[in-house]
Amino acid sequence: MIEILRDYGLILLVGQYPQGPLGGLAMTLVLAVAALALSFPLAVLVGVARTSRHRPVAWAAALYANAIRGLPLLLVVFWAYFAVPYLTGRAVSATLMMLVALVVYESAYLGEIVRAGIVALPGGQLQAARALGMRPGTILRRIVLPQALYNMIPSMLNQFVVVVKNTSLAYVIGVDELTNAAYQINSQLLTRPFEVYALLAASYFVLCFLLGRAVAWVERRIGRRRGEGAGAATKPVFE
Repeated sequence: MIEILRDYGLILLVGQYPQGPLGGLAMTLVLAVAALALSFPLAVLVGVARTSRHRPVAWAAALYANAIRGLPLLLVVFWAYFAVPYLTGRAVSATLMMLVALVVYESAYLGEIVRAGIVALPGGQLQAARALGMRPGTILRRIVLPQALYNMIPSMLNQFVVVVKNTSLAYVIGVDELTNAAYQINSQLLTRPFEVYALLAASYFVLCFLLGRAVAWVERRIGRRRGEGAGAATKPVFE
């Protein structure tokens, strides 16, 4: 494995870059970060729509979220890869199609996280805001979303770990990410698949383990801040 790392380590890290396109672990992270960033606004819309008082809006958002979450990601990848060029009549890069599939898929999951964060807020805050004459849009923008999104930070980071692992499916449509880089190395060596794919598994494990530790650290920070806020709220006004 050390010999493979010495000879092919750069391919696993960055693919053919800078002589060719970016690939390997760098492409995996680029896909994961871009998918999470682009799916976040859509997820907020889905989550807010899921809690809407207008039944058609809530039903449409629920249909989208449940339908997408009920499908395997691989099927969404195939739909994006074959259907989008057919509908547009233009050839589109496999990397872009993988990103589209990830955004569609993750927006459904993150939308449920946003919905859960909104539903978990104390109802007294909304009642107080309405009693003060605040409009629904103002309540959503100034009271509901700031608290719900802050509370869902750990869940979003956990979902990022899932996205990193989901990017491995980009291999089936030829995107040059980490799994595809390992496949190319194995095609050159032919006789050492165990070492190559063990190295691939170790790469995913180390990356996801480090991300998991970062999530745990963020959760502790948020937990401490909640505890401080709760402690401040229970102090008497006059001492």
